[in-house]
Amino acid sequence: MHQHKKHTKLKNSLFVFGGIGIVFISLFIIWISTLEIPDFKSFTERKVANSTKIYDNTGKVLLYDLHKDIKRTVIKSEEIGINIKNAAVAIEDSDFYNHNGIRLRSIARALWTRFLGGKVQGGSTITQQLIKNTLLTQEKTITRKLKEWVLALKIERVLSKEEILTLYLNEAPYGGTIYGIEEGSKTFFNKSPLELSLAEAAYLAAIPNSPTYYSPYGKNKAKLDNRKDVVLRRMFELGFITKTDYEKAKSEVVIFQPQKPSNIQAPHFVFFVKDYLEKKYGADVLESGGLNVITTLNYELQKKTELIVAEKAKENEKTADGKNAAVVVIDSNTGSILAMVGSRDYFDKNIDGNFNVVTALRQPGSSFKPFIYAEAFNKGYTADTVLFDVKTEFSTACDERGNPKKGNNRSECYNPDNYDDAFRGPMSLRNALAQSINVIAVKLLYLVGVQDSIKLAHEMGVTSLNDANRYGLSLVIGGGEVSLLDMTSAYSVFATEGVRHPYKSIISIKNNQGTEIESIQNESFKVLPENTTRIISDILSDNQARTPTFGANSSLVIPGVDVAVKTGTTNNNKDAWMIGYTPNVAVGAWVGNNDNKPMKKGGAALAGPIWNAVMVEAIKNYPTSGFNKPESVDKNLPPILRGFWRGGETFTIDSVSKKLATIYTPENNKEEISLTNVHTILYWIDKENPLGGVPSNPYKDSLYNHFEYGVQNWWKQNSYKYPYITKTNIPTSYDPIHTENNKPKLVFLNINENTIYDKNIKQTINIGSLGNIPIQKIDVFINNIYTTSLKTSPFNFSVTPGNLNSIDGKNTIRVIGYDIYGNSGEVSINYNTN
Repeated sequence: MHQHKKHTKLKNSLFVFGGIGIVFISLFIIWISTLEIPDFKSFTERKVANSTKIYDNTGKVLLYDLHKDIKRTVIKSEEIGINIKNAAVAIEDSDFYNHNGIRLRSIARALWTRFLGGKVQGGSTITQQLIKNTLLTQEKTITRKLKEWVLALKIERVLSKEEILTLYLNEAPYGGTIYGIEEGSKTFFNKSPLELSLAEAAYLAAIPNSPTYYSPYGKNKAKLDNRKDVVLRRMFELGFITKTDYEKAKSEVVIFQPQKPSNIQAPHFVFFVKDYLEKKYGADVLESGGLNVITTLNYELQKKTELIVAEKAKENEKTADGKNAAVVVIDSNTGSILAMVGSRDYFDKNIDGNFNVVTALRQPGSSFKPFIYAEAFNKGYTADTVLFDVKTEFSTACDERGNPKKGNNRSECYNPDNYDDAFRGPMSLRNALAQSINVIAVKLLYLVGVQDSIKLAHEMGVTSLNDANRYGLSLVIGGGEVSLLDMTSAYSVFATEGVRHPYKSIISIKNNQGTEIESIQNESFKVLPENTTRIISDILSDNQARTPTFGANSSLVIPGVDVAVKTGTTNNNKDAWMIGYTPNVAVGAWVGNNDNKPMKKGGAALAGPIWNAVMVEAIKNYPTSGFNKPESVDKNLPPILRGFWRGGETFTIDSVSKKLATIYTPENNKEEISLTNVHTILYWIDKENPLGGVPSNPYKDSLYNHFEYGVQNWWKQNSYKYPYITKTNIPTSYDPIHTENNKPKLVFLNINENTIYDKNIKQTINIGSLGNIPIQKIDVFINNIYTTSLKTSPFNFSVTPGNLNSIDGKNTIRVIGYDIYGNSGEVSINYNTN
């Protein structure tokens, strides 16, 4: 029944489409007869295109004008050469020599797509592309498409195929201000078209489809290489070249000319924006749509950042063989890219300067660790949780000693070292993250899970780690590839206390009529709990905690500024990272070599000075502010998560009497002690549910023995340093000092609640104590506002009520007394004034 309805509906649609087709063909024939053939001169003089202009965030500094100083040289057919002609035909229009200007199948597909409500696109012949590039607007409508088809038929009647192909190649766009095969050949290879090799011709045929995306100077060089191979394959399939020619050209190493300086500011950022515009609006609109683009770039900060990167990268090259560097600055609260420097010099061919390292995928080293720690804090671990920094085997293919099990190879074992090849024993997560300890980080990733960690990183903005199955525990020390832009944007989530602001480069775009077609939007959303981000920020800004690794006066410190920062270094010092943030701005810096040549130093030494100098400039645009402190650790959490690594069972005593604490024991006097029972954390918690209590069978965890082996070895060697606490050490009586009877009993000696006091006369107020234990201090509050503290007997203070902002006719004086053992008691009295 359903099949019958579907067939009936299809037949009806075809009937309607057929009727439309007949009408169209009739109108088509009439139209052909009425349209005039363009003069040949129309094709040799490019139509005036509306230039797209890209500005900074003020709209006053022109970063780039796409059509300023256009380069275009018209040459004759015989000056072009057969290779580029065949390459263009092979990739753009393989039926070029057989059709009469249009392909009926493409027309039918376009009409059917339009009939179904879609957009008319694709399938243009070389003749149609010539019409589009020279005579018509770039709008994508059925009317313009009809004109294109009609004119293509007309032109084929007055021009030869050779003339059409010559005109097309003289119009081909190669990016920016470069038009035509002559300028393309000179720009990229410093050759005339006749001198091009087959491979070079294939490259030039590959670019015009999307000049910005396929630019040999951009980030998609690999995509251009692939498209070049497609061109060569099509040439072989069409019989333009032999198998031998194909193989030789495919393997040819083609060297592009260095990119020459042009009238452009912030080139890496500009081409980043151009790439965005081309993907969203199409190459036609970008090239001739007359867009007016206001970007997020802070031009002054950009110029300062470029100078810092250039100067310090040259120093790094001299001292540590680190030739290149990149920096990105992002406003944490909006996601706006304020500065982007993709290399130390965009026009330096020796370092592949035009390659934008800010958007490139590189291994981040330890700068990835905060995402794993954030996931841990989400799941209930705390900054005080202790893990053991000991030699640990993490692969189940090997035993706990690091030896391969039967049938396995040593290469399957995984027991990472720390940056200094030392092990430190029990460490809090605070110290482990601050000091960038690898073993602790890998253990933590095992506890919280690779998949959950990648999911969180993705939600925060790291978009390149799409297949969690590809990564193992080495992910936490830089095993995956990420971009500096993504990482810096993701760190901004810590700065904003969990709110994700996707990075953005555009404030507004207007078309050539002045109509705004795009404007900056608030696309923020919550991805992390506030307290998790506060813990991370508190650790990454804790200079005391990181001092054992970096020293007290490292490049991670900006005096007087609350700044959180993390370093990263990959194997053999191939990449040096530093990413940090204040509550307002995030800065990411990278140092390395594009050819992956190792350097002599790592993250803090090389990326640190660059990061520090740029951050100092960036924070000048914001008011000084600090991070909010995290909440106190919940005392209801399991002891092992609160830092009690010597055992998961505890008791609490009063530090004065050494007896068991009671509800009257002040918090400051309580001392929690664990019974000595040292094990791996897996003994005390189930990693799938760390808040769920002690597991009944912890040994079932596949890495339990591996974790436990290192812990027990360390304990055997170090247990003598710690007291051994058993149940016999638990007191049998309770704190006798902090009791209800021992609380201070305070009285007002000279205040009468029924008396009305003159607010303009100074009053001395005396306080007495009826308790047995000497008073150490009394705090005074008037109308719940702290007024003073009394620390010596006799306890009295003077006040002129009229001088107090909070005073009223009816007032309350409250005093809290503390004795020498920490007991506290309070009393209040009404204090009436006129």
